[in-house]
This record gives sequence, C-alpha cells and structure tokens, in this order.
Amino acid sequence: MTLAMKYLFAFVLSALVVSTAGAQIRKLSLQEVVQLSREQSIASKQATTQKKTNYWQYRSFQADYKPQLALTGILPGFTRSYIQVVQPDGSVSFQHVSNNNSTLNLQLSQSIAMTGGKVYVQQQMQRFDDFARDDTRYNGIPFEIGIQQPLFQFNPLKWDRRIQPLKYREGNQQFIQSLEQVALDATGYYFDLLVTQVNLQIAEKNRSNNDTLFKIAKHKLELGKISQNDLLQLQMGLLTAQKDLASAQQSAAVASLKLKMFMSSRDERELELEIPLEAEQFDVNAQVALDEAFANRSASIAFGRKLLEAERDVQFAKKDNGLNATLNATFGLSNQGNLPRDVYVSPQDREFVELQLTLPIMTWGRNKARTEVAKANQEFARQSVEQDKLTFEQEIFTQVTLLQMLQKQVKLTKLADGIAADRYQIAKERFILSDLSVTDLGIATQEKDIARRDYILALRDYWQSYYSLRLLTLYDFERNQKISY
Repeated sequence: MTLAMKYLFAFVLSALVVSTAGAQIRKLSLQEVVQLSREQSIASKQATTQKKTNYWQYRSFQADYKPQLALTGILPGFTRSYIQVVQPDGSVSFQHVSNNNSTLNLQLSQSIAMTGGKVYVQQQMQRFDDFARDDTRYNGIPFEIGIQQPLFQFNPLKWDRRIQPLKYREGNQQFIQSLEQVALDATGYYFDLLVTQVNLQIAEKNRSNNDTLFKIAKHKLELGKISQNDLLQLQMGLLTAQKDLASAQQSAAVASLKLKMFMSSRDERELELEIPLEAEQFDVNAQVALDEAFANRSASIAFGRKLLEAERDVQFAKKDNGLNATLNATFGLSNQGNLPRDVYVSPQDREFVELQLTLPIMTWGRNKARTEVAKANQEFARQSVEQDKLTFEQEIFTQVTLLQMLQKQVKLTKLADGIAADRYQIAKERFILSDLSVTDLGIATQEKDIARRDYILALRDYWQSYYSLRLLTLYDFERNQKISY
C-alpha cells in the first residue's frame, strides 16, 4: 500500500469514528425537553386521559336534561306453580297455574330541571297465556301521558345545572395546569442533569489542569523554584480532581436516566444539554398576574364550586327534614282483547292520580342536627375559600417578585462567571511563570468553579420561577396571551 493510500485510509477511518461518536450523542435544549415532555411523558398522557374523562362526564350530565327513549319489558314471564286463592267463604284453596305474563313498554320521558319532576309519554302491551285453559289474552295502553313531580323536596337537577358546568371548566383548566406542571417538572430534571454535566466538565478540566500543573511543578522542583510541600499540595489537588471526576460521572449518569424516564424516552444516546439563556426581558405586572390567575386557574373556579356545593348541602338537609310529597298522575287510553289489534279498537279512558306523603313527627332533634351540621360545613367552606384566596394571592405576588429578582441575579452571576474564568486563566499563566503561589492558584480555581456553578444554579432558579409563574397564572407574559393547548 502506497503512502498516499495509507493517509487516505486513515482519514476515512477517522471520519467514520467521529461520525459514529457523534451519532451517540443527542443534543437538547430546555425548550426541546419541555416540548418532548408535554408530548410523550406519562404525566402528559395522564392529563390527556383525565381531560377525556372530564369531557364525557359533562356529556353524560347534559344527556340527563334531554328526552330519553327507553324500551322495557318482561320476556318471558313464565310461571308454573300452586298458588293460594281465597274462596268466597273465606277458606283457602291451592290452585295449579301454568301461564306466561309478558310485558313491553315504550316510554319517551323528559326531566324538568326547574321543578325536579318528569313528564313522559308511553305505550304498553301485555300478553297473558293461560296454558292450563289454553287461553291467550292481551291488555294494552295505546297512549298515556304522565307526570312525576316531587313536592317540597330537594331538586338535584337544579343544583347540578349550576355546579356541573363549573366542574367541566375546572377540569379543562386543570388539563392546562397539568401540562404546565409537566413543563416545570421537566425543567427541574433538565437542570439536575445540566448541573451534573457542568460539574463533570469542571472536574474533567480540573483533572487535566492539575495533571499539567503537577508535571510543571516537578520540573520546577528540580530547578529549585518551588518547595516539596508545594509539589505535594499539587499532587493532592490532582488526586482530588480524579476523585471528583469519578463522582461527577456517576451523578451525570443517574441524572440522565431520570430525565429520560420522565420524558418516556427510550433513546440510548447520551444526552448533551445546552446552557439556556434567560428569556427576553419582559415586565410582569403583579395586578395583571393576579387577575389572570383568578380568571384562568382551576382553583379559582373551584372556589365558586365549593361554595355552591356547601349551599346545596344546606338546602338538601332542610328539604329532607320536612314534609316530602310526590305527585304521580297519568291520563291515557287502555283496552283488552283476544288479539293485539283489539287493544286499539275503541279504547277506554284510563286515569291515575296519587299523592305520596312523608312527614317526620318525632325525630328527637335528628333533623335539626343534620341541618346545623350542614350549616357549619357551609361556614367552614366559606372560611377555607377565604384562606385559600389569601394564600393564592400571596403566591402570585411572591412569584412575580421572585422572577423579577432572578432576572437581575442571572445577569450578575453570568458576569461573575466570566470574571472568575478570566482571573483563573491569568493565575494559571502567572503560576507557570513562577509569579504566583500554589495557594493563590488554588483560590482562583475554587472561585472559578464556584462562579460557574452559581451561574447554572441561578439559571435553574430563574427558569423554574418562569414556569412556576406560568403555572400559577396560566398566562404567557412573553406573548401577552392566555395559555391554551
């Protein structure tokens, strides 16, 4: 093989190695991790499932207020037995019976939300087969209209009409909150990994620098420019850097696994995270944040729902303790015959009116106790809602103030990080030129590492505060619009 061919082969081989190594690393930004978590994490899928459940529960509630068509019946109703029959003289005779008594009923009903009652229209056909006498008879109701109306009773339909729409809105907003919570959690996992990766970079750099400085120091010792103690101090620094590197590698591997698990990612490539910049400067008005929070948050809707539910329970206790009555009334046509068509030939009037009453007379204070318990629970609900509102407002104001403070802190720590890096570089060069002690070099190294970590931690606090404010208000202050999905 010629020399040119050897160089070409080496060049191709090195290119393949670099390409393969690059394919094993997946670079991600904070925004990409947040988006992936919203799309494929288990938490986001659970939020979507809960939203579907909320939707179908509301559809079920709406269906209760629409006409219902139902077919009911008994097919067959066969009986073969001896039954007791009272004779005219008062004696009892046991007669053998063998029959089939089948019934079909088709009913169209409509609930009345304002009164809690129900009106209905129905048809009914009954067939009776007497097998012992070989006889078949039909009885039917060609047409009947009726009403079932509770009187002086609690009306659940009326209260559901006020409460269920709030639950539906609350569930929809909870879905948005869940996705924002996913973003906040993803940010936490992102920076947990980013901090370990920065620590790993620092450890790798420190090990390399300490190794280089230790070699230079051994040469200086031979020239008599440093003491044996300084050399031992540099050697200890090298050993510490090697130990820190091993620890940082383990921490990075664990944090990477946790982030992948949260994102539900099966990608086996190593993650390399970008250091995110702070968002563009934007002002957050505390009053606007509070107004948006009360307009958008599910907790704000829950405040009104809880008060309504407490009021509903008081009304139920009052109504359940007094006079309860139910009016049942029907009017229609009925007939009987040997054939089904006979039922529809000259049917006769059919009327039915019934009033059922229940009036507690002596309950030994039970009814009053139930009412007082409901009233006490209502008062407790009011107090809880007031406390929750105060806590809610405090969280908003605190988060707005924190975000504004962190915006400034990120800029300061970034500036300090740059200064510390420059100072370390100068200290390193001075040590090589024998113009700086080992102690001063160690101090510069520590300051560089601390400044770097402080900058990353400040970024973490900033972005977590940023997504926390979005979660608390469900409002995007960068775009000045409500958050929706």
